[in-house]
Amino acid sequence: MQSWLKISLLLCVFGFLKELRPSEPFIYEFLIGEWRNVTPEEVAQHVYPVGTYSYLAQLVIVFLITDLSRYKPLIIVSGISGLIVWGMLLWTKTLLELQILEIFYGTFMATEVAYYTYIYAKVPTEFYQQVTSHTRAALLVGRALSGFLAQILVSFDAMDYRELNYITFAALIAATIWAIFLPSVQKSIYFHRMQEENQHLTASKYKTAFSLMKKHFIDSFSNKYVLRWSIWWALATAGFIQVQVYIQPLWSEIQKESNSDEENFNIYNGAVEAILTIIGALGALGAGFIKTDWKHKGELMLCVCSLFGGAFILICSQTTSVVVSYVCYVLFGGLYHFMITIASAEIAKFIMEDSYGLVFGLNTLVALTCQTFLTLCFVTGDLGLALSPRDQYLVYGIYHIIISALYIVIGLTAWMRSNRDIQKTYT
Repeated sequence: MQSWLKISLLLCVFGFLKELRPSEPFIYEFLIGEWRNVTPEEVAQHVYPVGTYSYLAQLVIVFLITDLSRYKPLIIVSGISGLIVWGMLLWTKTLLELQILEIFYGTFMATEVAYYTYIYAKVPTEFYQQVTSHTRAALLVGRALSGFLAQILVSFDAMDYRELNYITFAALIAATIWAIFLPSVQKSIYFHRMQEENQHLTASKYKTAFSLMKKHFIDSFSNKYVLRWSIWWALATAGFIQVQVYIQPLWSEIQKESNSDEENFNIYNGAVEAILTIIGALGALGAGFIKTDWKHKGELMLCVCSLFGGAFILICSQTTSVVVSYVCYVLFGGLYHFMITIASAEIAKFIMEDSYGLVFGLNTLVALTCQTFLTLCFVTGDLGLALSPRDQYLVYGIYHIIISALYIVIGLTAWMRSNRDIQKTYT
């Protein structure tokens, strides 16, 4: 077996095990259930926001040290932080303990960047496309299997919401052990460009690394085409994460309002998340087969997809049927995965290969900043409005419609500028 393929498969196993978390589709029901001493309002307003703030704060640190630490240590930290999170979910009960575990959940999420960048430091450039496909497929398979497994176990009363956490905990133990045996990285993009026996970081190496970062940043974001797609990438990702985080409280409220039987409460969460993952994967795959001139049609597609996404979220905010909410959530997620794949590809075409991690890391940082703003303004009660789940989703729908309007303006501006340039050419 070729060495690049072996490394790819090793990382895929870690990614699969890390995503094997069947407790997540029912995590909200577990948190507000009989096993813990917290209310739905406390979970939504005082627990989830801590994870958002922690993710943003730690991403800044992780972003700076991922290359410096040469990836593998942070992959191990990802596994360990996941063990802490699910260990605390299983064996703690108070609100304060939940807030503390959310800090570690921020670590768990922030260190994902090491998983995505490790592979590019270990394999030759010509295999980037293959290994990207392998690693993303491993994540999707893990997520889809988690959803279906959770649904089957809950539907057949084989496990309750708390017991699903044991499977997640066991999978994360396996993932952490597996990460320890991943091959170490000798070279990295910025701080360890040369493969040496003793890689002491001197002042000159720091200066060279930061100079290269600055060059990659300027070269990438001075390109207006890259900037336009990156802005949409960040805004849309912020909206998607916010919708995904707070969808279970919305489903819970819809169920309560429709007087559903308590036994059937949120019974299809696992299946819905699994279907969303599969549709998202098919959408991402389908995006790769579409041949079109995105330079001329990109703004129109971004506008239309944001508009439809906003419409789906608005329907979720108003419907009294949880099934309708399920369908709209899946359609919204499938649309997001389709367009984010196109956006990522268009950005990648116009930046240097070595700057992928920097550009998408900064885009993620902007996305999390936007998500934090949404959380502060509309979820928390200390500084924000503490809106109900329905009102939150009304805001998120309007947020996506505003993105659509923004790209109408950007598209019209680009079109008028192009027409002026054509007229100047012929005068």
